[in-house]
Amino acid sequence: MLSFVELERVVRVLSERFAGSQGWQIQDIAQPDAERVVLSLYGRESGAASGRCHLLLCCSAEAGRLSLLARSPRRPPVPPGFAQWLKAHVVGARVRDLRLLGRDRIVGIDLMGRDDCRQLVLQLFGRRSNVYALDGEGRVVGSLRPLAATRPEFSQHQLWRAPEGGPPRVGADRFADCDDSQLVAAVEEHYAECEAESAADALRRRIDRALAKQERRIARKLEKLDEELAAAAGAEELARHGELLKGALGLVERRATQVVVHDPATGSDVVISLDPSKSPAENLDQLFKRYKKALRKLVKGGAQQDAVRGAAIALAGLRSDFEAVAGPEALEAFAQVDEVAALLARHAPAAQTPGQKPAAKQRAEVQLGKRSVPRRLAPRRYPTQGGLEIWVGRSDAANDFLTMRLARGKDLFFHLDGAPGSHVILRTGGRDDPPSDAVIDACELAVHYSKAKKATRADVHVVPIRNVKKPKGAKPGLVHVHGGRTIHLRRIPARLERLLGSRIED
Repeated sequence: MLSFVELERVVRVLSERFAGSQGWQIQDIAQPDAERVVLSLYGRESGAASGRCHLLLCCSAEAGRLSLLARSPRRPPVPPGFAQWLKAHVVGARVRDLRLLGRDRIVGIDLMGRDDCRQLVLQLFGRRSNVYALDGEGRVVGSLRPLAATRPEFSQHQLWRAPEGGPPRVGADRFADCDDSQLVAAVEEHYAECEAESAADALRRRIDRALAKQERRIARKLEKLDEELAAAAGAEELARHGELLKGALGLVERRATQVVVHDPATGSDVVISLDPSKSPAENLDQLFKRYKKALRKLVKGGAQQDAVRGAAIALAGLRSDFEAVAGPEALEAFAQVDEVAALLARHAPAAQTPGQKPAAKQRAEVQLGKRSVPRRLAPRRYPTQGGLEIWVGRSDAANDFLTMRLARGKDLFFHLDGAPGSHVILRTGGRDDPPSDAVIDACELAVHYSKAKKATRADVHVVPIRNVKKPKGAKPGLVHVHGGRTIHLRRIPARLERLLGSRIED
């Protein structure tokens, strides 16, 4: 935050600039977050050509300041409430004066509208910093931060007054080496670097938190699978007991709780527990049902265990890549990787932007032609050299949505026999004979987004979308196909590199 002596210098420099002008008019308002508001001004200094400047009022506890930006910042799609009020009441007004209010870190910006006067007040008081909007009579009609968090003694439409207390410490001037012509730029450069470092640190913490949560989630899942597999490990013993009981059914008495059967394979007697409420034949059926259920658990659990272990290895690779990232730009690029972005959205979402709906309620959508599609279900899109597009599902749910809802007409469906993977659709645009290059491109992506992605050759099955059906009650991502043809694909790295490099961003 600017010290009193630094703020005094900045106010003097900006006051001289605006006071010597032909009238700087507010043309636009931007509120990029909950602590900053930017006034876009247009005017002309004495003896200079007309121009535009962007006056920043920042009430951050760490970086509170008054300065000028080189350009207007990015803003949320829906302006927050304070920005909307300013747009309605101060756009078109001219800056009449800019001054310190008393011997404190409080700046008043006097505005002259067509019919009335208004004032903006920047108060730099650490955690109680704020920006207030006052009407022509000096009453508080709006604030950037909640009044209760900064001046709880105030309420809407109450006369604003400076807080009581002695003058603040003057503080050090960290920009003493800068003359007045360089001061404002030096202030903004200093705090922009600080905010960039702070944002990078915050992003690094978010990524670390997301990775840690996913690591714990995978560890818990592996532990649960190990327990389930251990419980199902008695499948072979159940099968052996079933075979022994089958040969000794005549020896079992009704309502018996157990039977002792000699096992010729081991030469020992085996005690088999029975349900006295069931007949010997029903006990035998029950035993084989338990065996089949345990066997299914072993098969399913083993496949799940392999998948989760694969996810753990992939996550360990992400963790290794993350620890090797150096610099804010590389960190930002790492955060944009699909897998990392998904983990951030799931485990460490960014703070809500003012004016934005909560993440749980926000409907993030992607426009596909004339149709809006939820982002989580939107396919990856790749253009072909013939002007068509190839769409690839991102998840099981997205695969179903792509194949059963988005694909239509004469589109083609691509998949590998015996190698699960993403659904791949070639959008033919109604053509009966899409270019062979486009078909080969789709085959290349079908292999790349499958478990056989490292294969140098692969057989890809191609069927019209009308030949793809989803059985009732089938799990997400599972479909049945019939007909079609098989293409024997020889992988070419340059082709895959071209396709991946041409991906259409959402």
